[in-house]
Amino acid sequence: MALAQRLTRLIDRLFGIEPVYAHCDVPCGIYDPHGAAIAAKTVHTMNKKVTDLPVPAATAPAHDHLEYRNTVVRMTTTKEEHARICKQELLILWTDYFKPEHLAMFPDLHETFWKAAKLCSYNKQHVDLAKSQELMDAVAKISEMFGKAEAAKKK
Repeated sequence: MALAQRLTRLIDRLFGIEPVYAHCDVPCGIYDPHGAAIAAKTVHTMNKKVTDLPVPAATAPAHDHLEYRNTVVRMTTTKEEHARICKQELLILWTDYFKPEHLAMFPDLHETFWKAAKLCSYNKQHVDLAKSQELMDAVAKISEMFGKAEAAKKK
């Protein structure tokens, strides 16, 4: 451990300074489903690109096969990362933004989020255009719920 870190910890102990943790991921209260929507759209776009990517012929040069494999790996990595981002954004909304009083407005709130999170996991593991479209639709439904909840706060 660096000397500066040790000194800082010593000073913290001397003055009784303790770490403080926020109860949520965004303590400033800024919540928005837009990040989840962009991530879900990226998952769908990568699925489409992988599906449409022409496979080189068996007789194609080795370099063409390497380029194809490199492109598939890069698209798959992007798809998986954005499915992870989508899930993270959804979980923040579900666990930090929506409160028990929202269940009166949205009786299917928990099931909607649970299914959307499961779709994120499925889309990390598979290349499936129908399921990535379902994910975009689920995020759109959650965005609509969010919009209604925000509108109700202003009344």
